[in-house]
Amino acid sequence: MISLLQEAATHAVEHSEDAAAAAVAHGDAADAAHAAQSTGLPQLDLSTFANQIFWLVLCLLVLYWVLAKVALPRIAAVISDRQGAVTGDLMAAEEFKQKAKEAEAAYDKALADARSEAQKIVAANRAEIQKELDQAIAHADAEIAARTAESEKRINEIRESAATNAREVARDVTAELVRTFGGNVDDAAVDRAVDNRMKGAMQ
Repeated sequence: MISLLQEAATHAVEHSEDAAAAAVAHGDAADAAHAAQSTGLPQLDLSTFANQIFWLVLCLLVLYWVLAKVALPRIAAVISDRQGAVTGDLMAAEEFKQKAKEAEAAYDKALADARSEAQKIVAANRAEIQKELDQAIAHADAEIAARTAESEKRINEIRESAATNAREVARDVTAELVRTFGGNVDDAAVDRAVDNRMKGAMQ
């Protein structure tokens, strides 16, 4: 822009110098004076101020209309969209934060419920195991008692059988000894003697 203004000013100066030289060459003093006065920047020419002000006001009005009707609404729309996007993101982040808190609370509750249920299951299993153990112990005690009673019965039977066998052996031996020594065997006397002896031995 500045280079164009400089070029226009240079062109105007050269044109005015040519006009002044032509006027001097033709002897026209009035034209030479007017050409000399027309040298300088055209923006500072008082005769064109009204025209320059008109175009300046027109350009400013057009620029204002463009800014007010086109640029500023678009800028405002972009700013509003960005503000809305930021607000939406903040609301979404807050919602996700709340959901995360709710999920954490639900997880903690589920974990606590699982622990409580596990403790209940362990307690129930322990009670069931203890019940089965008590039943097994009672069954074992009953079986041991039955076997003990059976063993005592068999021992008593063995004792009785042994006593009977011993009585018969002692009776036979006693009778044989009496015969050996030349005596007469009295079965009743031998039985009484053996019984008395065995009673004394048991006592």
